Amino acid sequence: MNVAEESYPDTHHDAYSKTTFGFWVYLLTDFIFLSTIFACYIVLSQNTFGGLTPRDIYSLPFATIQALVMLCIAFTAGIAGACAHRKSKGGVIGFFILTFLLGLLFLGMMGHEFSHVFAAGYSWKSTAFLSMYFSLIGMFGLHVIFGLLWVIVLIIPVFKQGITAVSIRRLTCLRMFWQFINVVWVLIFTFVYVLGVI
Repeated sequence: MNVAEESYPDTHHDAYSKTTFGFWVYLLTDFIFLSTIFACYIVLSQNTFGGLTPRDIYSLPFATIQALVMLCIAFTAGIAGACAHRKSKGGVIGFFILTFLLGLLFLGMMGHEFSHVFAAGYSWKSTAFLSMYFSLIGMFGLHVIFGLLWVIVLIIPVFKQGITAVSIRRLTCLRMFWQFINVVWVLIFTFVYVLGVI
């Protein structure tokens, strides 16, 4: 179908449906990739060799605040996606800017946790546990950075041109991405942070 002929999404056959299906496939492959790193972390999480342990690094109250921030990110991204379908330019821009600011807050909290490890004189080279800790949390952080850059890239055309069929399709994928990484963070919070301090 020609992009110029697109209007609101058809449930089965239009470019919107094909794009969202393709993006679901991408998210599935990304989940498999992150699951591999997660599995390696689980296997090596006890190999501290006398260095820092999960209990030395993780603060459950701090991680809980991070989880709440990530839940708020998924919520604001979801509202922004709904605004896109309602062709509310102000809603899309406002809620995705809020998503962006919350994402920056999340990255700042992640950096604070990393600085705690470095201040203790350790790095990703110190132990197998720390290697996998930095790999898992760092890879998740890269996803957040990618999501923030994606917000900037997609908000500029909305600001200039308003809501179009193409922007609805792209913003839907962005919303799906933020909700995907929220699900991943819930798993990390549960199995890395909560079980790590028990």
